Amino acid sequence: MKKLILLFGCLPFLTLSQNIDHWETVVFEDNSWKYLEGNFEPDTNWRKLAFNDATWLQGIGGVGYGDGDDNTIINPVTSLYLRKIFNITDTSEISEAVLHIDYDDSFVAYLNNVEIARSNIGIVGDHPLYTQGSSSLHEAQMYQGGTPDQFIINTQLLNNILIQGNNVLSVQVHNDNISSSDLTARIFLSLGVNTSTNNYLPTPSWFQPPLIFTTSNLPIVVINTNSQNIMDDPRIVCDMGIIDNGFGTINSINDPFNDYNGKISIEYRGSSSQSFPKKPYGLETQDSMGNNNNVSLLGMPIENDWILYAPYSDKALMRNFLTFDLGRKMGHYAPRTVYCELVINGDYKGVYILMEKIKRDKDRVDIAKLDADDLAGDSLTGGYIIKVDKYTGTGGVDWLSDFPNISGGLLYIQYHYPEAAVLQPQQLNYIEQYVDSFEYALNGLNFADTSIGYAKYIDVNSFIDFYIINEISKNIDGYRLSTYMHKDKQSKGGKLTMGPFWDFNLAFGNADYCNGGITSGWEVNGGCGGNNPFWFERLLDDTIYENKLKCRWEYLREKSFHQDSIFNVIDSMALYLNDAQLRNFQQWPTLGNYVWPNFYIGNTYQDELNFFKNWIGDRLLWIDNNLGGNCYEILGCNDPFACNFDPLANTNDGSCNYNTASYDTLFSTITINWNGLNLLSSGDYSYSLINSSGCDSIANINFTIIISGILNLPITQSKYLIKVTDVLGRETKGIKNEPLFYIYDDGSVERKLFLK
Repeated sequence: MKKLILLFGCLPFLTLSQNIDHWETVVFEDNSWKYLEGNFEPDTNWRKLAFNDATWLQGIGGVGYGDGDDNTIINPVTSLYLRKIFNITDTSEISEAVLHIDYDDSFVAYLNNVEIARSNIGIVGDHPLYTQGSSSLHEAQMYQGGTPDQFIINTQLLNNILIQGNNVLSVQVHNDNISSSDLTARIFLSLGVNTSTNNYLPTPSWFQPPLIFTTSNLPIVVINTNSQNIMDDPRIVCDMGIIDNGFGTINSINDPFNDYNGKISIEYRGSSSQSFPKKPYGLETQDSMGNNNNVSLLGMPIENDWILYAPYSDKALMRNFLTFDLGRKMGHYAPRTVYCELVINGDYKGVYILMEKIKRDKDRVDIAKLDADDLAGDSLTGGYIIKVDKYTGTGGVDWLSDFPNISGGLLYIQYHYPEAAVLQPQQLNYIEQYVDSFEYALNGLNFADTSIGYAKYIDVNSFIDFYIINEISKNIDGYRLSTYMHKDKQSKGGKLTMGPFWDFNLAFGNADYCNGGITSGWEVNGGCGGNNPFWFERLLDDTIYENKLKCRWEYLREKSFHQDSIFNVIDSMALYLNDAQLRNFQQWPTLGNYVWPNFYIGNTYQDELNFFKNWIGDRLLWIDNNLGGNCYEILGCNDPFACNFDPLANTNDGSCNYNTASYDTLFSTITINWNGLNLLSSGDYSYSLINSSGCDSIANINFTIIISGILNLPITQSKYLIKVTDVLGRETKGIKNEPLFYIYDDGSVERKLFLK
């Protein structure tokens, strides 16, 4: 749980001294501290060594209340002020200094009246008032088996302010508000000593020397805040660079930025995850004028909204990654993800996942754009992304379902895109009434009627797949939180569709409540299921729906949900992360320690992976043995590359409609007219296609002119397709928006990309 804030200049990197002989600790939490409860503003000189603190109270650190982890208990306050005088024998022997502090919820620390670190309150250089609350929550870690946050003190700054003899460490700690249930301050100051002398005390048992990060096989993301604090809100504008020399190559922190080099705005994101020391971030890429700048980051389609996801309680580091991978293999859009290592202001932050934010976009949630003047007719009927989530306290942003959740509580449905603030009253009313109509139909006596029941309003297949992905993972937040849906215009199908999948860090056995850790039982109505919408449980009352679910499960179990297929993904990612995870867990020493809400605590990364895989294997078998329904013949188009592909169909009825044209390389000495394009020179060409079913795609052609005069136009070939694989060689029925390899009986291989 380590963090750095540079407070001297705008240095892009921090290099620790290489001549440190050993580390010692000069200030401990359980030293005697002078403290002042923040019931009034302290004297402006309280941070200085010469300040007379005789009237202050004295007690053994830590100081605070609420978590049972403090030696000195104080009354509930918004702020707390602490002072500790310590002696430095010889400043020339000190090369580095590190502040460790376990806190709830924010703090500012000063050494000899100079700010050296802060978190979750104000901006660098300001002095928060005693009544000022934290900008975000932060949970103490030591009482639950973790270690305190780390703040490296800039070496040049340290040399300027540390003095021989007495020094004073002053810290003000702030609560979220005075009614908060806890406040904590547990403080340590450790020194990097460049000689063999021992003038101070040994470091705590949990102490790890600051990590010196130089190279990685993962892309490296570097952020320089220019001495600003990142906050929950508002965003700050700063600089970001990305180093990516390509898969299989080593990236060095000193390499030039070759993937991105420019401005971003950034803030903390998340709810409970924001309380972890390893913070998740939301960012927007910007141009020099502060406008949104659509760019491609690490090979992902261009956009300006991105997330740096911070796996922390998920010690396998891949629960979200695996879920999104499975989602794409099911044929759905799921946020693209790229592992990276993050450095902020020279401080190594560990393994992160750069990923797409849920947003309407042709390369993300591909639905129509809803404009302010789309107020009637077909234009009003699509372009919505909504979600079931916790009540945010933002009033009109949510609407309350007419139907309670399973336990009888309130069910909130929220607007995600467009935001409620920009939606017109007609648009707000339309999507709310549409969902109401679905709920009333589903709750009615004729709910299973295909013409007037639930099927009139929803994409049934997407509901089935959403159910499967939440049950295979036993996601305790599934159904009730972060449950996204979208709706396109009626002219494009226009039914309520589940997805994208989101937030599975507490899935796959990573929760010690709501029965999240055990592999038996259904999440749809067990565990935390009382808070779920009634929708998914009610759908199971329809025998036809249940049978379709059974068929879909059996189909997936032979493909991407086969145990070997899932384990291959985990093993390949573990190999890819092998070196990076070592650094990550050195920076965030959570292995062997409880991090809320861990069900299992492994002592090593391999222990965590073994539990992860064993849990999945047991869960697959339990669902195999307990899933109801009977799979029967379902007629339809079962070709995933057809426009009318039905993922539930297990027998092809010959109804497939195709919307793509496939052309191999054309070799010619004459001009070729292709779809209205005169091909006069060698090169790559593309053409947008729309078939009779309304599906669109892009056909690509590589055209080469051969001087020999030999004409060869192999547009069609009589060869038999053996199989289709993805880039990792795994057999698949087809994935849109991903490169695929078609392998034929004559030994030839074609690379194809089918765009939705």
